[in-house]
Amino acid sequence: MTHNYIYKILSFAFAVVVLVGCSTTSKLEEGEVLYNGVKKIAVNPPAGQKVDDGVKSQILEAVNVKPNNSLYSPYLRTPLPIGLWVYNHMSDSAHGFKGWFYNKFMEEPVLISDVKPTTRVDMIRTLLDNNGYFGSDVSYQLLYSANKKKAKISYAVNLTDPRVFCAIHYPDGTRPVDHYIDSLARRSKYLQPGQRYCTDSLNSARIAIVNVMRNKGFFFFRPEYIQYLADSTLVPGKIDLGIVIDKTIPAASLVRYKEGNIVTTVYRNARGKGVPDSLMTARGLVVRMMPVKIRPSLIPSCLKFRTGRVFSVRDMDRTQLYLSRLGIFSGISINTTPMDSLNGSDKIDIDVQCTLDKPLEAKLELNAKSKSNSYLGPGFSASLTDKNMFGGAEQLTTEVTASYEWQTGAGRNHSSNYDSYEFGASSTLAFPRLLAPNFVDRTRRYLNWTKIALSGDFLNRPDFFKMAKFDLSFGWEWHANRYSFNQLIPFKLTYTKLITTTAKFDSAMVANPAVALSFRNQFIPQMSYTYTYDKALSRFNNITWTSTIMEAGNIFSGLWSLCGDHNNKKMFGTPFSQFVKVQSQVVFSHRIMDAQYLVSRLFVGAAHAYGNSSQVPYTEQFYIGGANSIRAFPVRSVGPGSYHPSSDDTNAYYDETGTFRLEANCEYRFPIFGYLHGAAFLDAGNIWLLKRDDSRPGGCITDGNFLKNIAIGTGLGLRFDMDMLVLRADLGIGIHAPYDTGKTGYFNMTSFKSSLAFHLAIGYPF
Repeated sequence: MTHNYIYKILSFAFAVVVLVGCSTTSKLEEGEVLYNGVKKIAVNPPAGQKVDDGVKSQILEAVNVKPNNSLYSPYLRTPLPIGLWVYNHMSDSAHGFKGWFYNKFMEEPVLISDVKPTTRVDMIRTLLDNNGYFGSDVSYQLLYSANKKKAKISYAVNLTDPRVFCAIHYPDGTRPVDHYIDSLARRSKYLQPGQRYCTDSLNSARIAIVNVMRNKGFFFFRPEYIQYLADSTLVPGKIDLGIVIDKTIPAASLVRYKEGNIVTTVYRNARGKGVPDSLMTARGLVVRMMPVKIRPSLIPSCLKFRTGRVFSVRDMDRTQLYLSRLGIFSGISINTTPMDSLNGSDKIDIDVQCTLDKPLEAKLELNAKSKSNSYLGPGFSASLTDKNMFGGAEQLTTEVTASYEWQTGAGRNHSSNYDSYEFGASSTLAFPRLLAPNFVDRTRRYLNWTKIALSGDFLNRPDFFKMAKFDLSFGWEWHANRYSFNQLIPFKLTYTKLITTTAKFDSAMVANPAVALSFRNQFIPQMSYTYTYDKALSRFNNITWTSTIMEAGNIFSGLWSLCGDHNNKKMFGTPFSQFVKVQSQVVFSHRIMDAQYLVSRLFVGAAHAYGNSSQVPYTEQFYIGGANSIRAFPVRSVGPGSYHPSSDDTNAYYDETGTFRLEANCEYRFPIFGYLHGAAFLDAGNIWLLKRDDSRPGGCITDGNFLKNIAIGTGLGLRFDMDMLVLRADLGIGIHAPYDTGKTGYFNMTSFKSSLAFHLAIGYPF
């Protein structure tokens, strides 16, 4: 880059700064006024009454026009109107850097004439009429600034007494459809005397009635066939409502239908080819265009139809869902007898057509991995899946993976060569059903799985060790309802083996016997249960709670004891681990406005070794810090408790784990422009030891030092969020370290520079 080019950029930057003092209205024509947002919306109900939140939200929506240099709402604005400055004082014909700057940052002015406040007043009047507030007074006022070419808008809404229903007249005919509508309307909360008149509520009630009727056999009934007759003259200030059925309704819409002939045809990949093989079942005729790899019982298990049963749209939806979630069909269609072909019949024939997808699916991925321990690096994976292994939608997936990783942030200072590589292979056989006792509470709304998995993994940490790990597991995954997900692994056997170690690693283990025990070669026979509750509490709030309880070695220990072996219990000459581990995490998300969120997390976990083990395996211990934890500190640089190794101890990395973890995080997320988002966060927490370790003084949890042992950090971050991929950069700033830094006071970081930690990661931290 030449000095002349640098001079041009600096000169241009200076010119931009000069724009701060320039006008943002110089290009406005006579009579044009900049819109600077909403000053106030006063919604005044009659004395002693409250405004319904839904009505208030509709009023706010009607005036929700973002002003010039908006900050995500009609009320907030950025202090520097860069877009307007560029529009008023730069040319759209510029080239090079100036042209790029103009196209990137220019914003055309939003004028009062663009907002059309008179039209918005009319919109508010209409929506108030639709909500029963007939004749309400709505007005607006322009509030000019010192510059008469800039103004805000203030709206005043004075509500009248809302109209309520004095009486409801339900259908009183003798036809079956009249009886159903009468019964359903009487149960609707919106169609009751005393309810406020609201067109949206009336429409919702009508749709709800029709949805129930279509599940009761009235397949061709539509919402527009139910009509309302409102009379506001009988009782002053109230509405008399009548519910009637359209006199021009087609005859077929009044018939309650039953399910007739049911035919399901399964086609090969090449549709229309093959030899038909028919099988009559309790759920109709199943035709397989042979050769196809489909068990005879698979299709009937997904069909909700049955000849002679009252026709239900819900049966159609569930059949479509059950067939599609098998993942083996490229196309599914459900066809019914057309209305003009019934000719007085009360039965609807059903034709289900399924086309098999290709059975094999191969994936080849090049990716970037981001781990909770701040490791980042490229990865490779290749997998092959047979989506219909035994003809019952069983999935057999074989995968190989490899990755190269390095640690981000100051944590790299712990070792001169801490980059690592890892490769592994796994095979998983998944059955799309729960091969478990029937008393397990489950729902068919979602697919439930039984999985058997075998995997092997090799990890190389050049400065320390080479380790191999093997896993064999059997487990179930199922939904009890739409909000609850369960994962039970009744059997998992893990074997870890240190293949080689370095002198540096060996010396660290000699200095830390407790840590050395957690690294020993061992079998880990486990059972675990994980419960996840995920629910949107409202349009603005969502909560996710995940809890896991794990035990290892208890069953094996009991069997060994029954066989008379009470000490030093081993499996194939190798000790097996015995411990219990419990952890729970709650994540609460609150949407403030638009794409702004306040997300908080609370995590607590504990692990305890006993019986055949004196230490919890290293891979099951807790650590803190890093990209997904307390971001002001590198991974494994805090804890346990107030323990902190000396700065010249290059082996201290393995010391800083514990058996109890408590952490709380809060993050404010907001958009900047396009895919770029920002965040401000506050993290707090630590790990502790539940057993005393003399080599790590201050590591145990005690009442006297608990609060002082909480590490606290804050910081700012940027996210490049493309939905399917989130790249994240966080700069953490330490506030309080739980160990002795040589400084007094709560803010005890040695310097501002030393309190910083930068992390690159993929995905959101929680």
